Amino acid sequence: MKQSVTYLDFEVDKLTRSIENAVTGDSFPTEISYLLKTDLKTILKTKGWKFDWKKELSFDDREVYKLTILNNPSIVQALVSLRIENDHVYMPLIESAPFNRGKDKMYLGAPGNLVAFACRLSFQKGFEGFVSFHSKTKLMEHYEKTLEAQHFGGQLMIINTKAAKKLVDKYFKS
Repeated sequence: MKQSVTYLDFEVDKLTRSIENAVTGDSFPTEISYLLKTDLKTILKTKGWKFDWKKELSFDDREVYKLTILNNPSIVQALVSLRIENDHVYMPLIESAPFNRGKDKMYLGAPGNLVAFACRLSFQKGFEGFVSFHSKTKLMEHYEKTLEAQHFGGQLMIINTKAAKKLVDKYFKS
């Protein structure tokens, strides 16, 4: 079954150590774990989520992860879907929780946190940090500036070893 490509339009609002309250600037440590079927009852389009994460969870070739604040696992801050390729990690989907989008967002740093996680997974798999994703055209320059991603042709973006190391070092204590 040929899977369609989703062109991502996540906003990297700030690269933080964890996630940061948009109003107070307080920082909250995060954890990343597998998205469980039981989590899906709150992750619905009717509750403001853009993507069908139940469908995403059904693909055998993908792993779906949730970002939560440490000791608060029931409130999902953001989600990412990752597919392990032969030589890199591909990111089919990434999405901030509805309350972490737009001008009145609650927390900064959620998408950057998950991209850094994808880079760390790439290093762990022996892929030297390489991560790829498809971007909406209007955001390609944004990803070049914020993530140091490189345009690879068409709408494919690549995060290379140097950029990946910076992201991993920013978000994860060694």
